[in-house]
Amino acid sequence: MKTLALAWRQLRRDIRAGEVRILLAALVLSVLAVGSVGMLTERAERALAMEANRLLGGDAVLRGDAPLPDAHRQRAAELGLQQAETLQFPSMIRAAENLRLGEIRALGEGFPLRGSFRVRDATGERVADAVPEPGTAWLSRAGAEALGVGIGDRVGVGELQLRISALVLQEPDAALDYFNTAPRVFVSMDELPASGLLQLGARINYRLIVAGDASAVERWTSAVKSDLERGQRLETTAEARPEVRRALDQAGRFLGLAALVAVVLAAIAVAMAARRHAERHMQGAAILRCLGASQARLVGIQLGELLLLGLIGSALGLMLAWGLQAIVAGLLADRLGMVLPGPGWRSFAEGAGVGLTVLLAFAAPPVLALRRVPALRVLRRDLDPTEPSAWLVALLGLGGLALLLWWRAGSAELGAAMLGGIGATLLALGVLAWLLIAVMRRFRRVSRGPLRYGLANVSRRPATSVAQIAALGLGIMVLLLLGFVRSDLLERWRNALPADAPNRFLINVQSEQLEPLQRFFDQRGLLAPELWPMVRGRWVGLNGDAPDLEAFDGRGDRGRRLAEREFNLSVMRELHDDNRVVAGEYRLDAPDGPELSVEEGLARTLGWKLGDTVAFDVAGQTLQGRITSLREVEWERFRPNFFVLVSPGALDGFAASHITAFKLPEGHGGFTAALVDAFPNLTVIDIDAVLEQVRSTMDQVSTVVEAVFLFSLAAGVLVLLAAVSASQDERLQEGGVMRVLGGSARQLRLAQASEFAAIGLLAGGTAAIAASILAGVIARQVFELPWQPSFGLAFTGGAIGVVASLVAGMLATRRVVRVPPARTLRELDA
Repeated sequence: MKTLALAWRQLRRDIRAGEVRILLAALVLSVLAVGSVGMLTERAERALAMEANRLLGGDAVLRGDAPLPDAHRQRAAELGLQQAETLQFPSMIRAAENLRLGEIRALGEGFPLRGSFRVRDATGERVADAVPEPGTAWLSRAGAEALGVGIGDRVGVGELQLRISALVLQEPDAALDYFNTAPRVFVSMDELPASGLLQLGARINYRLIVAGDASAVERWTSAVKSDLERGQRLETTAEARPEVRRALDQAGRFLGLAALVAVVLAAIAVAMAARRHAERHMQGAAILRCLGASQARLVGIQLGELLLLGLIGSALGLMLAWGLQAIVAGLLADRLGMVLPGPGWRSFAEGAGVGLTVLLAFAAPPVLALRRVPALRVLRRDLDPTEPSAWLVALLGLGGLALLLWWRAGSAELGAAMLGGIGATLLALGVLAWLLIAVMRRFRRVSRGPLRYGLANVSRRPATSVAQIAALGLGIMVLLLLGFVRSDLLERWRNALPADAPNRFLINVQSEQLEPLQRFFDQRGLLAPELWPMVRGRWVGLNGDAPDLEAFDGRGDRGRRLAEREFNLSVMRELHDDNRVVAGEYRLDAPDGPELSVEEGLARTLGWKLGDTVAFDVAGQTLQGRITSLREVEWERFRPNFFVLVSPGALDGFAASHITAFKLPEGHGGFTAALVDAFPNLTVIDIDAVLEQVRSTMDQVSTVVEAVFLFSLAAGVLVLLAAVSASQDERLQEGGVMRVLGGSARQLRLAQASEFAAIGLLAGGTAAIAASILAGVIARQVFELPWQPSFGLAFTGGAIGVVASLVAGMLATRRVVRVPPARTLRELDA
């Protein structure tokens, strides 16, 4: 307690004297950066998860082909979760003289728990706040077009005659499966008993939807997974459309990368500020040694001061972080059009924990060296302490930072890439810095005036110059990395759903209808779409053996479902740009029998490899082929794509229908009805609502990424400035001496500018090259993005290094020309 009291007295003295203002500022800024990015990231992730859950109608859905057990409802009630139920089944729908097979969706009270129905009724478009009223029904927009009915008309559902009160423009869970090939009728659950449709043997799909606190939902889903019975399936946002799922996943990784950048910048700032703090306490430590203070007492006082400083800085940083992220979150919520949940306690704990960890890991080594300060240093300032244990603490600090980065990344690939990139960048910066110093020593001999003095400063303090170049370069590297990845990510999302993306799918086209269908499009001035043959086959063999379906039970629900499903087999004579061969060779000729091209994710899940022979049962006939290529498919393009492609000619002899997708421009409202009248067997699937949902979700994700990027950039620049300005005492002292010897303000400015420009140019150029390489690794391995080096951005990085170094350095040393030199020297010697 006595040591802690002395530490508190020293801290108060240092605060009054301004001794720890740089270290305190660096700590506050580091906690501000980590805490604010963490809070904003957490709020954005939770908001995006809630927004994505509107594609489910809730946070989790349990499906079954039989009535669901009451135990699941009771467990949800015990956890305080909201519940709603729906039933879904096929049935004939009567509308005037039309009779079509449709899909009945009976909605329980409270559905949807997330998202909403957007409908059009007699008053116009609106968001529905309740399920259909008794005696009424809602009809899907495509269903109304196919049946030739509208608002106010009646449809027959079983024994009921219901009035169409609204057309559904957008439904909460439409994006999960847009291949709903029949008109959909939405009714209240209370209408079903009178309809006479709930008969024994009816093909009813039962759905239980829950929503509530994320941890409670997670506990519920974990419990349900362990009790799943045959015919039951649990759905979360992971089951959403691939383009939505991928956008959310990549956004989460980017937010993790932004948090990593904040941690790295915090470490740089604290390490540089702690070095200056320790240097300014050497004289005081030497005096205490003269007065009989033990090494243990010195270490206790210095570490106690650091701990108290960390608590104060963390508290200030968290308060500022909360206020700053609240402002940004408010602006972000207005742009997103949704309310962001408040930050949880975890963000505050992470901010404080990261700040204290970085402080102790990077400030402790130079402080520990103070216990070795010789008493003679009171008289001889050239005696610097040496502390072998400080190197061990420094290594432990670096190890702690590595673990911190690994933990904060949330991804093994991202953590490994960041650690490798940081290590390689530091090594390259260190080597280049020493080379620069060697070059400067030779170059300064032929230089004159302020330039010579500035370059001499670089070579006169080799250790300080190397540290500054490494710190500045590493900071610029991580900021550029964030910018590179963000540019690639947003470009990918912008191109994922082009303006001409298909909004209609056409299935069940027969071979004899290919030419008449093309004429139908031509007569209406529309470009006839490309059609692909398609046969359905069930997987029955792998290398001559029947598949062991029980082996997929441990690989998750998706593996078992993929193994049991019927595959759509097709032929493509030319691969489009959304199919890329990643292994093997895609060939049109198959001299040794049918060849297969398989989507790589499916192959990985089912354990298929190049060279394997896979057999399918197609309507009682066997189709067998050898896998000769694996493809990466961009499912988010909304084009017809297939898990398995077969070589041309392999489908000859099998009954095949055709599928296509096309863009129906606005102003062709009667096209679908005319198409169905001309080809009654065709099914036209309207996915305009799905596209609108997906675009809305991806726009919101892009907005969050942009906001977090700008926020991280601003916080990072503040931390970077603190790091660059943390070791300027020597320059201030030398500048004061030059002023005493008659140096002008202009000479001082030019000398300092040449020194900072040399440091910034090397740091920025190296950082730009390192960021480009690391961005390529992360883009390909973590985000699965196509990447090309950007020389323009690399050049910009070098320029940023020069400007940042110049601005920070000149601001930090501006006192040299504004304050009398005697005062500057007196303050530094105190």
